Amino acid sequence: MRTAKKTAALALTAVAALLATTGAASADTGTGTGTSTPAPKATPTGDGAQALCKRVPKIDKRLERILSRLDGDVTERGSIARLQKRAENAKKAGHTEIEAYLNDKLTFRRTLVPTLEKRQKDLAAVKTWCEANAGGSEK
Repeated sequence: MRTAKKTAALALTAVAALLATTGAASADTGTGTGTSTPAPKATPTGDGAQALCKRVPKIDKRLERILSRLDGDVTERGSIARLQKRAENAKKAGHTEIEAYLNDKLTFRRTLVPTLEKRQKDLAAVKTWCEANAGGSEK
């Protein structure tokens, strides 16, 4: 009767044997230098306007959802107010390392708000452009 260890060992042996024969077979092909050149990456041919115009409604909903969560009250998970309350609680409890971590996180979260608001304004301009240019399908 085989145990799980024996089965695993047999499987590893079979894989090793397969890799060894594959390596030997590829070495015998005599392709020259032995190194392969990676295929060149495709460069963008446009600015992706059509795809961006298609995603504008989803992006707008996502930005709205994130901003409303950040501006939420203490009961809202992910809000600035909730994180601030957690940092205050850590300070009251004397957990200085936790307080420092939460304050750094709070600082970052506060910097997100103006960045996301700017993106929302930029997205509104993109939406206007998309409507004027038939969804970016004109060239």
